Amino acid sequence: MTAPRAALGVIGLGAISRYYLAALEHSPHWRLAAVCDARPEVLRRNGDRVPGWTDAATMLRDTALDGVVVAVPNDAHLDVCRAALTAGVPVCVEKPLALTADQGRELASLATESGTALLTAFHRRHNDAFRDLRSAVAAAGAPVRTVRVRYLERIEEHTAGESWYLEPERCGGGCVADNGPNAFDLVRQLLGDVTLAHSLVGRDAAGVDRTAHLRLRAADGAGAEVLLDWSHPGETKDVTVTLANGRSLHADLLAGHPGFKGSLWHEYERILMEFAALRTARGLTGDDDGAAGGLACLDLVAAAYAREVPRPVPADPSGRLTPDFPRRNT
Repeated sequence: MTAPRAALGVIGLGAISRYYLAALEHSPHWRLAAVCDARPEVLRRNGDRVPGWTDAATMLRDTALDGVVVAVPNDAHLDVCRAALTAGVPVCVEKPLALTADQGRELASLATESGTALLTAFHRRHNDAFRDLRSAVAAAGAPVRTVRVRYLERIEEHTAGESWYLEPERCGGGCVADNGPNAFDLVRQLLGDVTLAHSLVGRDAAGVDRTAHLRLRAADGAGAEVLLDWSHPGETKDVTVTLANGRSLHADLLAGHPGFKGSLWHEYERILMEFAALRTARGLTGDDDGAAGGLACLDLVAAAYAREVPRPVPADPSGRLTPDFPRRNT
């Protein structure tokens, strides 16, 4: 007999929610039970498939839920996740875990104390090409010496009209705060714990970080380079690994998934699978599952800003920002 699917609420119906909602349509683990967004007009667009709420606390009080997805702007993560965890409802929160590392630690402590699952949704770790890369690295039999992650896009094409991405007080910063956690998680999947070695950050005239060249170091001496860009024409997202024997392995995260943001569909299906497994573990917060990885990435974001070497972001004659990453050892 097939077990009944668990009831999931989705809080925040912005740019990313469409991938969760699509994944829920054929999830073997979850069924959509409620949605929440502070904007009544957004709720109306979602239709009347399930009950809709404009206040997350009210939804959590009045709806029997087995878990919630939190996909609100970054500055609202703390309040919404805190309310869910206090109510004993497992949480899958979009990266970053919170606006700051201190807020992230508060949520992680609350999850541990209450025995409630808390997952930071790092969708890129579930990418087909990255999973194949990890398997190839494991089978190669040689240590990883270097990792390079490129996360390059024109941010205005990816916000679905939501302005908060470019408001540092709501986003937590710019490209380092928003794209950095996904890139850092990929590095950590390959190297384990890492520390920041160097941070070169380019900001626009408004003070928003649009480019970053970050170097990380693992305890065994392996190094990583993370290149972030919010002014890149088009989209480039890939991972290159060099092994100690000189062999190079590469994963194009967008390959095989045509269409704008086409790779996200399968990644979010696997996020829901990961969340279902974590929920049954009752609050597991290990490094690959739960809050610990989210906290580690928040600490790297904080270090990148605290130790940044400023670098102006130039503009071409048309006014378009043109990042120029240095290739020297810095």
